[in-house]
Amino acid sequence: MSTSISSVNNNYNASLTRRVADDPAGSAIAQKHQSQVNGYKQGARNGEDGISLIKTADAALSNITDSLQRIRELSVKAASSAIYSDSDRQGMQKEIDQLKEHITSVAKDTQFNTKHLLDGSMADLHLALNPQGGGLSIKTEDMTLENLGIKDYSVTGKFDIRTIDDAISKVDGARASLGAQNNAVEFSVSVSNVSAENMTSSVSQIEDIDVEEYVTEQKKGQVMQQYNYFVQGQQMQQQQNMISKMLGMPVN
Repeated sequence: MSTSISSVNNNYNASLTRRVADDPAGSAIAQKHQSQVNGYKQGARNGEDGISLIKTADAALSNITDSLQRIRELSVKAASSAIYSDSDRQGMQKEIDQLKEHITSVAKDTQFNTKHLLDGSMADLHLALNPQGGGLSIKTEDMTLENLGIKDYSVTGKFDIRTIDDAISKVDGARASLGAQNNAVEFSVSVSNVSAENMTSSVSQIEDIDVEEYVTEQKKGQVMQQYNYFVQGQQMQQQQNMISKMLGMPVN
């Protein structure tokens, strides 16, 4: 899809240069159109970067889950006091401590473009996904040992495995949230790409009008207004169709 948009835009930009001197009204319409197309294309690129950030965070969370599952396995093992001695449990705790250090490392070192994603320091990040700069916010969770509630977790004394279960649930919740955010961004990128392509294609209809012959100086503003209504109608119809497809509803 992006190749198609680029090809059409290259042809359009060449014709735009030729029209500026001969058709001031037409070139004003074309410039406004191009600003919208560029905005949608940049919004789509921003969305792709946001998806990469989300995937980076999710991969790190998967790694933390693996460590927590191993800690839980060792905890169940340590709970068998009839089989394992205190020294055995101390050996298990050494591995648990190493796993906790690994979780700390993942939480503190996971970054995207120098932004720390899982140590609790990142505020919600705004993604500009449309030509007006609006969009969505991406939020990641604090995955430090303190926030997971396992900083002092030890199987050498009295312990409760539900502490680890709670930590696993927190990570699962964070991954579910990222999945929902990823879906929302992917949908927005799809809408932006389709809108950019449709707007680029629709310019050919505008360029077919001989503005110099049919539009007087007094009516140029009216033409601009009619064009805006046309573009907005195209965008709204496309977005409605996209939403209908996602919901399994008939598309007009």
